[in-house]
Parts: sequence; C-alpha cells; structure tokens
Amino acid sequence: MAALPAVPLLINLGGSLLGFAATLTLIPAFTDHFLAARLFGEDLNKASRRPVPEAQGVISGAVFLIILFCFIPVPFLRCFVEEQCAAFPHDEFVELIGSLLAICCMIFLGFADDVLNLRWRHKLLLPTMASLPLLMVYFTNFGNTTIVVPKPFRMLLGMHLDLGILYYVYMGMLAVFCTNAINILAGINGIEAGQSLVIAASIIVFNIVELNGDYRDDHIFSLYFMIPFFFTTLGLFYHNWYPSRVFVGDTFCYFAGMTFAVVGILGHFSKTMLLFFIPQVLNFLYSLPQLFHIIPCPRHRLPRLNPGTGKLEMSYSKFKTKSLSALGANILKVVKILHVVDVRSGMDEDGEYTECNNMTLINFVIKLIGPTQERNLTLLLLLIQVLGSTIAFSIRYQLVRLFYDV
Repeated sequence: MAALPAVPLLINLGGSLLGFAATLTLIPAFTDHFLAARLFGEDLNKASRRPVPEAQGVISGAVFLIILFCFIPVPFLRCFVEEQCAAFPHDEFVELIGSLLAICCMIFLGFADDVLNLRWRHKLLLPTMASLPLLMVYFTNFGNTTIVVPKPFRMLLGMHLDLGILYYVYMGMLAVFCTNAINILAGINGIEAGQSLVIAASIIVFNIVELNGDYRDDHIFSLYFMIPFFFTTLGLFYHNWYPSRVFVGDTFCYFAGMTFAVVGILGHFSKTMLLFFIPQVLNFLYSLPQLFHIIPCPRHRLPRLNPGTGKLEMSYSKFKTKSLSALGANILKVVKILHVVDVRSGMDEDGEYTECNNMTLINFVIKLIGPTQERNLTLLLLLIQVLGSTIAFSIRYQLVRLFYDV
C-alpha cells in the first residue's frame, strides 16, 4: 500500500468526484420515491409545512459504498499486475473489508431507525453491534492494548499501561459516541451534514500533514475513506442547506459517526479524532441532564420558530415542579446561578410548573445572541465547529508536549 500511494489516492479522488456528481443527481431523482413511500417529514422551523423527504443519508451512504466497493482492488494492484510484493497483504485487505462491513451495517441500522422510529436505548445498542466487526479486525490485525501514559501520571502508573479488554470497551464506546454525538447536535437545516463536512475536512488535513510521519500507511488508509465521505456529504449538504429540500435522517448520522470511528480506530488516532469533536463533546456534556432524564426531555429539542419575526428562539421543556427529583432540582439551581440555562417557574391550572430551555448547544447559542434567522444560526454553529478544529490542531501539535514526548 505504501509503494505507490499517489496512484490509489488519485483514483480514489476521481471516484469521489464522480460520487459527488452522483449524489447531487440522485437525491432529487429519488424525491418522489421517498414521498410515495411516506418517508417524509415537516420542517417545523418553517411557516409552510410542506413534506420534505427524509433519510436521504441512505443515498449518500449508498454512493459512498459503491465508490469504495469499486476501489477495493486498487490499493493491491501491485500484487496483481507486478512482482512488487513478496506476499499478499491480507492484514490490509481485512482492514478494508472489515471497515466497509461496519459502515454498511451502520447505514442499514440507521435506515431501520428512520423507518421504524426506534427508541433511544436502541440508538445506543445499534452502534455497539455494528462496531463488532471493527473490533474483531483490530483484535486480529493489531491486538495492542497498551497506551503511553501522559506525563502527569507516570509517577503513579509508569511509562506504559496495558488496558486489556478496557481498551476494546473504549473503542466500542467511541463508535457509540461518534454516531450519537452528531445525532443530538441536530434540528436546523444543514447542521448535521455541515458539521460532518468540517470534521471530515479536518481529518483529511491531519492525514495529509502526517503522511511524512511514522504512521504513513494508517493515514493513507484514513484518506481512502475520508475523501469519498467528504465529497458524497458535500453533495448531500447542497440539498440539505437552508432552505432544506431534504432531511439527512438518522441514517446519515449513524453513517458519518461510524466512518469517523473506523478511521480513528484503525488509523490509530482516536484521541486526535475526539479533539475534532470538541463542539459535540460540549453539546453532549450540556445535554447530559436531559439525556439521562434527570430533567424531563421532550422528543424534539430543536429551536422554536416565532412566526411573527421569522426568527428561531429557544425551545423549552415544561414540567410539574413536584415531578422533579432532588438531583434534578439541584442541577437546575446550579445552572440557573451559572446562567447557562434559562429556568422559569409559574402557576397554571395543573399547579406549580417549571420550565427550562432544552439543553443543546443550538439553544445555548440562541441564549447568548438572542433570536436569529435559521441560516445565520447554522453558519454560526459551523464557525464554532471550525474553531473547534483549530483548537484541536493547536492541542495536537502544541499543547501535546505537556503530556507526551514528541
């Protein structure tokens, strides 16, 4: 794979450009089919509630898979047409096939979620099941579960630490986090595909920078996946941008998350991968009280449209005060003091009630800047994603010296 990396990468890029054109063309071509199958929803942040095709991530995902299925023999052509390899690199081949299997499973399970409207506990189980082929590939090809201990902890733990099975638990949890982190930072036009584009572009830049390093093959492997993902997602983003003509659905969120998990785990840069998820991590931490139902969580936490102004405002979760647990009441007191959540109380016909804004990064940004147009809000959140990637690169190449010998 390392002998002539330019040739496979150029072929991969050419296929990806074709995939971009195919995604642009196929999404509008299949619109009527999705509407006829009743796979559509309403854009709650628009005054006109026209049906919008959902689960369009299945189209970009299918194009992505076709590109990589056709690409499978390309990295190994030297073994077919030349005498440049002493033995066929079965380990690299297994990596490629196992990764495609995990991604394919996730697209299928994501589409099942869009069609069957599964519960949240299933959303945690599905990525875990789909990550099993990935973990088996890691076990058979690498099996290394030893990590380098950060400098501040070396006096206690030593230079290296073997995590054993805990390392596989970490990788499984990474797959679950990546898929759901994109899924919970959603609800406005273009945000799911947009944030995935920024993360993919960041990974591509990181891979290119590291091509001259010691792990060249791992980053070439990552580029084989990230380049087609970037261009197929770009085609989807074009149709999903404000005003959205299609919705990406949970299919795309699962597909994107598993693709990131695949390259992070088998490319051996899972910690750097998490750095590119800084906004998603912040959104996850901010959402924790609602995700664990310590504070009541409605099914949809997207912002609320004010028909009079045409701007998006914070959405709220309203509940009876007495239904809140002691832990929930204390959390609300703390976040109210810190001014990170808008908490209000009052009386109605059912007695005393409390309401707080839904705990998502989107609502938090609206809290900071006030009601805003949906397009401007998406742009601001994508700028935050770019800022997160800038911080990630700073940590990876500057602050890392505080923790590791580089």
